[in-house]
Amino acid sequence: MIRLIRSNLFDITGFAVILAFLMLLSLGMGFQSKLEIPSSILNLNTIFLSILIEAFPFVLIGVLIAGMIQIFVTEEHISRWIPKNKYLAIVMSCSVGALFPACECGIVPIIRRLVGKGVPIAAAIGFMLTGPLINPIVIASTYMAFGNDFKIAALRMGIGFVIAIIIALLVGMIFKGTQFKSSVSIGSHSHSKNQSFLEKFWAMLQHSIDEFFDMAKYLIIGAFLAALVQTYLPAKTLLEIGSGTASSLAVMMGLAYFLSLCSEADAFIGASFSSIFPSTSILGFLIFGPMIDLKNTLIMMSVFRIKFVMTVLALVAGTVFTILMLFSSML
Repeated sequence: MIRLIRSNLFDITGFAVILAFLMLLSLGMGFQSKLEIPSSILNLNTIFLSILIEAFPFVLIGVLIAGMIQIFVTEEHISRWIPKNKYLAIVMSCSVGALFPACECGIVPIIRRLVGKGVPIAAAIGFMLTGPLINPIVIASTYMAFGNDFKIAALRMGIGFVIAIIIALLVGMIFKGTQFKSSVSIGSHSHSKNQSFLEKFWAMLQHSIDEFFDMAKYLIIGAFLAALVQTYLPAKTLLEIGSGTASSLAVMMGLAYFLSLCSEADAFIGASFSSIFPSTSILGFLIFGPMIDLKNTLIMMSVFRIKFVMTVLALVAGTVFTILMLFSSML
């Protein structure tokens, strides 16, 4: 009990310190001339805060959905909804994810609760990969970003869906069980059926708040690292490295990973590279980033075992690269 209290105090205190640091950085912008803050630091601060402002609403949505799953969805519901056949379960989870308007910023709390309720880990990964990648909002933004041309949006949707199924199948073959860290607690599974709706609603909010503090600190670290990359990685270096199809694909996938853009807006960034890199590389940027990026990796590492997270990262990177290279001549 004492250890749990200390852990919670550490989490809240650490989060408060980081927020205080952000406030100081923001106030520093108003005293630029007096403090003589370098422009690169100010740019870093601006990008850092913009990523957080962009991501936090989706994290809040994610933890609220996770709280609803924890309180209102039972193991009996899951057992009725998920097909017994593992292959059908994966196809179903990928299909549901494709229709679910989730962002990669808030998808981990959702799959954490789903796995805790009994969803197979492979099916949960399939949901995680398709949710931020090919939901209706993302497809609409991709369509608009590329000049109302449906080609890139359709390729992103079709190829991304196939890749997600392949990765989920591979995860199902390699891993069993929940893959949670031993220290991770997903809360009590039992809630009285006699509770009123207001009592359940309050319990949902409590779970959502706990989830938010669990996830937010890792999001902040990931956002800061992504801002560092955007600030100090010269664009000229990318152009020099990405001269061929394979190298340009690797560069754009790496860029997508480290920039950690929100999937609802990354198409507009990807479109800006369309005159420099081939369609294969642009698709690598649009498919790989929403599936897994730097901030998402850190959030996953707070919930799942490190070996599992690193294997999923390698599977996603390897599968995306291989599939796109195989079809590069047709894109």
